[in-house]
Amino acid sequence: VQLQASGGGLVQAGGSLRLSCAASGRALSDYVMGWFRQAPGKEREFVAAISWNGVSTKYADSVKGRFTISRDNAKNTGYLQMNSLKPEDTAVYYCAGARAGWPPSTYTSWGQGTLVTVSS
Repeated sequence: VQLQASGGGLVQAGGSLRLSCAASGRALSDYVMGWFRQAPGKEREFVAAISWNGVSTKYADSVKGRFTISRDNAKNTGYLQMNSLKPEDTAVYYCAGARAGWPPSTYTSWGQGTLVTVSS
């Protein structure tokens, strides 16, 4: 599957953004979908994941209560709604897909990143 992330941009602290992850080549419903981020000078970190049918979700502690992951398999698209953004959320955000396991131990498909910048 090919994944295309979009929706990043510049937002003030406290604001919101919604990222999208469009899948092509295969049905997104075949994949657990995850979001990761990498801030400048830091390692990539897990943000959130959602199971194939959307019933189960998992979040990093740093985003719980502020971010919501969702998916629309009919549209072959996943989403990350980000509210109450903080400057420390500034990073390149990546969507990823995993074929097996919940939560997945390995993601095999990765999209290009979309930059989110949160100003203070």
